[in-house]
Amino acid sequence: MTLDRRTLLALSVAAAASPAAAASDPLHNVVVVNALGGLNDPNLPEPPRPVLTPRILADARASGTTAVNVTIGYVAGPAEPFQASVAEVAQWQRLIRERAADLKLILTAGDIAAARRENKVGVILGFQNAAQMGDDPGRVDIFADLGVRIIQLTYNLRNPLGDGSIVPEGRGLTDFGRQVVDRLNASRIMVDLSHSGRQICLDAARYSKRPISINHTGCRALADLPRNKTDEELRLVAEKGGFVGIYFMPFLNLSGHARAVDVVAHLEHAINVCGEDHVGIGTDGGTTPIDDLELYKAALRREHEDRKAKGIAAPGERADTHPFVDDLRGPDQFRKLWRLLAERGHKPARIEKILGQNFVRYATEIWGA
Repeated sequence: MTLDRRTLLALSVAAAASPAAAASDPLHNVVVVNALGGLNDPNLPEPPRPVLTPRILADARASGTTAVNVTIGYVAGPAEPFQASVAEVAQWQRLIRERAADLKLILTAGDIAAARRENKVGVILGFQNAAQMGDDPGRVDIFADLGVRIIQLTYNLRNPLGDGSIVPEGRGLTDFGRQVVDRLNASRIMVDLSHSGRQICLDAARYSKRPISINHTGCRALADLPRNKTDEELRLVAEKGGFVGIYFMPFLNLSGHARAVDVVAHLEHAINVCGEDHVGIGTDGGTTPIDDLELYKAALRREHEDRKAKGIAAPGERADTHPFVDDLRGPDQFRKLWRLLAERGHKPARIEKILGQNFVRYATEIWGA
């Protein structure tokens, strides 16, 4: 599918109207969409309610981010999924209203163009689990009305829709899962299969009436870990018109210590499998870096133990693996990625697709212009 002409025009006008940047900045006039990222400061204790500090906002702006899919709502743990998710949607809606000069809620592809034109960071509200639906697929409509635009069918574990990536049985899409996908299609919400098992991903890609996405993953052909996707999954999603985002995560390298060259390698493999019109980025991280990596190690061990206790830790993540790529983090990460891809011979037109245009194409298909 080609982009809606009005969306393309709006993006072009928005880019041209942005403040003049240094000629050396490769992101000048470029739309950057992080299909799964964050607006957070990992140097601070995790707050009981979401907060946005001046540094978080400044780093997001400095990174060149046009829009980012922020994970909200229930993912795992003892909280009641529906109540926790409704509460956090409300909290993020409040944050966006209070910071209207800096943030823009993204509901359509056209809103991404508007965020670029208005020099704001677009916020896409997304879930990384569909356990919030309980036994009622009609809850999809509630979340659609509240502004949620992406819903991942499973996290790493099993839920009523099917099995996550670390469940050995690997159940496919259940009857309830098909009902939820039908409602997601009708509500024009992205059906995301990140963290899913192989079979549910294939089932959903075939069953969904609209293209699906895998917003943050790697390529299993390069690193055989459950959180990465097989060529079969990647190819089918692309053939159906969907979108694949490559993350900046330890799963890109079997050592657990991924580098920028691994990100480039997984992007290139995904392009070879899917075609250059279906691949982008979903870093699974924010743009505020860890200030003291040595100090961070203790917090990382605690976080890893908590994930193990919840049963959601995936093969490839350990207490000594960083949930980011050490040499591709902070506000300069997208500029560095541009330069690395350019050094590999990728032309600007392709790099612009990877950094944001392919997501906008897909968003236009799902959300409308």
